[in-house]
Amino acid sequence: MTAKYELIALDVDGTLLNDNHVLTSEVKEAVRAAAGQGAQIVLCTGRGPISALPVLEELELGGTLIAHNGAATILSEDRTIVNKYDMNAQHLLHYIDYCREHNVHYDLNTTYEMMVERMTPEAEGMYSKYLAMPSVINLEEGLPEGLVKFTAFGPKELMDQVQAEWEKWPELLQAIRSGDFFIDVQHPMASKGMALQQLASSRGIDRGKIMAVGNYYNDISMLEFAGLGIAMDNSPEVVKSSAQAVAPTNNDNGVADALYRYAL
Repeated sequence: MTAKYELIALDVDGTLLNDNHVLTSEVKEAVRAAAGQGAQIVLCTGRGPISALPVLEELELGGTLIAHNGAATILSEDRTIVNKYDMNAQHLLHYIDYCREHNVHYDLNTTYEMMVERMTPEAEGMYSKYLAMPSVINLEEGLPEGLVKFTAFGPKELMDQVQAEWEKWPELLQAIRSGDFFIDVQHPMASKGMALQQLASSRGIDRGKIMAVGNYYNDISMLEFAGLGIAMDNSPEVVKSSAQAVAPTNNDNGVADALYRYAL
């Protein structure tokens, strides 16, 4: 049977996984059924590869992974980096100074490494949920090379304040809300939509043959690029308005519903 969509891009947290960060059997079966019909399944996530690859393995699939909100695209089989957007490290210093001054936890990411300057019990608990294991480093010797993402983490009210402040800054880097508790900073050109467009172009796939499913602001670009963009019902209204359809929530196997309704 020929796949209706040649490429299906799936966000992970808040979309593929439920709020307990669990991949349900219903969702897994639907994703594998779509892959069995010939669709290329591509996880498009704010996670780095180290914490996203286990999800792909749980699906018992391989292939391409778009990580760090599109700042890095890799091949899961041998971890080859297909494309990445390195940030100008000097542009990050303002963000680091802000986080230090306002006691906001943050991490620094290369394609395959996550680093923190300090670790708190709250942050450690958060990282464990996302299968991330950052190393603690001393930044007095300078920032690491090849940084693709900087993430600030904290309570929603704090992140709302941080977002309001950072939106006033010059747009040397892109700051995007990737969850209630997270703000990601990356190269201005990096996005899930751009990474998906580049991948589709390299494989000769028309955007009309692409289906994308997501739930948050960092998913908007890929929902708008795909021939069929589907927002989860747990998405903010702005995200829903950028999509062509809405699926049930991530706690109600929404991805499975979307795949059976539109792709299988």
